[in-house]
Amino acid sequence: MAGVMQSPIRVEDDEARNIERIRELKAEYGDSLIVLAHHYQRLGVHACGDITGDSYHLCKAAANTEKARHIVFCGVRFMVTSAATLCRPDQVVYHPDRNAGCPMADMANLPQVRTSWLELGEFVNTARVVPVVYMNSDLDLKSFCGERGGIVCTSSNAGKVFDWCFERGERIFFFPDEHLGRNTANKYGIPRDQIVLWDPRLPNGGLSAQQITHSKVILWKGYCHVHTRFSVEMIEKARAEHPGIKVIVHPECIEQVVAAADYSGSTGFIQDYVVNRMRPGDKVAIGTEVNMIHRLSVQHPDRLVIPLVRSLCPNMFKISTGDLRDCLENLETWEPVRPDPAEMRHAKVALDNMLACAG
Repeated sequence: MAGVMQSPIRVEDDEARNIERIRELKAEYGDSLIVLAHHYQRLGVHACGDITGDSYHLCKAAANTEKARHIVFCGVRFMVTSAATLCRPDQVVYHPDRNAGCPMADMANLPQVRTSWLELGEFVNTARVVPVVYMNSDLDLKSFCGERGGIVCTSSNAGKVFDWCFERGERIFFFPDEHLGRNTANKYGIPRDQIVLWDPRLPNGGLSAQQITHSKVILWKGYCHVHTRFSVEMIEKARAEHPGIKVIVHPECIEQVVAAADYSGSTGFIQDYVVNRMRPGDKVAIGTEVNMIHRLSVQHPDRLVIPLVRSLCPNMFKISTGDLRDCLENLETWEPVRPDPAEMRHAKVALDNMLACAG
C-alpha cells in the first residue's frame, strides 16, 4: 500500500535465528553429525563448525572422524570431494552449496595436464618426475598424481612435500598454483634458473629443451585471485600508517610480497599467530581472505588485526548460515557428495601421501 513503510529485515536477526536453529539440529543429531568449517567461511558459519581449520586440517579431520556418519563440509568444492575420498564407506559428506567452486582449480584440467605430461616426457624421464597437485584442484588431477606416485600439497605442508618428492625423484611438476610452488622452491633454496614456469597453452609449456632438462621445479601457470591482489606498496602503506606493525601473508601471494612481509604461512599459521603469538596491543596486517581477518579482529578486539586490502573469495562467501541450516534440516534428502570411484582410488593415494607429510 502506497505511503506505508515496512520495517526492513534485520540481517543480524536472521543470522542469530539461523545459528540457533543450526545448533538445535546439531544437538538432535548428536555424535552422528560433524560440521567442518574452513577459516575463510563467514563469521556465523565458522561459529557453527565443530572443527575449524585450513584445508589440510579439515581433510585430516574427515579422515579421522570416528563417530560421525554425516559430515557437512563448509568450504569450496575441491575440499569437499577430498574429504569424501578420505572418509569411511559408511560415512556421507554433504556440501551446503555445490556452486562454491574455485577459479584456481579451473586453471588446470585433466586433458591439459595429460598433454603437458606427455610433452614433458619428450625431454626428461617422467618416471623421475614427481607430480605435485595443490589441494586447490579437482579430484581427477589428484587421481592423476596418485596414479603416478605423486602427492597432494597444501600451504601448511609444502616444505615437507618438497622433501618427500626429492627423496623419490629428480624434479617436481607442481600445479596449478605457480606462486605457492615458487615461494616454496625459494624457501627450499632451489636456484632461480632451476625454477621454470610451464604455460599449458603453449607448446612444451613455452620452454626450451635446455630450460626443461636443467629444471628442478616446473611450475604451472596458475594463481589465486584473492592473493595476487596484494602488493609490496600495500605492505609499505600499512607500516607507514601503523608503526611497529607486523605483516603476514599467505604463500599464494607473489614472491615479492612474500619477501617483503615479516612472515608467510597457511591460514592455520595465520590463525595461530593471531591467537597464540600476539599480545594485547600488538598490531598485524594480513594478506589473505578478508572474512578470516574480520573474524580474527572480532574475536580479538584487544589487538589490531587489519587486512592489507579487502580481498574477498566469492566462492567461500557463497555458503551462508541459511544454506547450512537448509542442509541440516533436509539432510536425509540432501544430495551427498559422491566422487567417481575410479578417481577416488588413485586420488586417495595422493591424499594419503599428503597426510603422511604432517604440516
